[in-house]
Amino acid sequence: MAEDGDTTNHWVTKVGGVKQAFDKEIVDQEPDDRIAWRSTDGKSLAGIIRFTPLDANHTKVKVHFEWAPETVTEKAVAALKIDKMQVKSDMRKFKDFVESRGTETGGWRGEVEDSGPTGQL
Repeated sequence: MAEDGDTTNHWVTKVGGVKQAFDKEIVDQEPDDRIAWRSTDGKSLAGIIRFTPLDANHTKVKVHFEWAPETVTEKAVAALKIDKMQVKSDMRKFKDFVESRGTETGGWRGEVEDSGPTGQL
């Protein structure tokens, strides 16, 4: 398991009842604009989250992710679009979290420049 840092951390999620864990690194970050990440532990996972201000109190958040299902269960999850449903559920939870806080979390907001493709995707 990778040590958590400014640009690296360990994610654990459950999709279709199956627990998934992976290490990821942020490969491109511009605060208040985008965060792009990819897995670092051999799994084919990558994504980008974009933030678009709509007005002083509202922001559109758009997620794009790619992954290569490997097991029969993962392939079934992808075929049934359970992965996309899980991302939508997680985004609703993120929205609730952000709106309930009313302030930033104090997390690291540095910039990371994209170093180009080096992952498996």
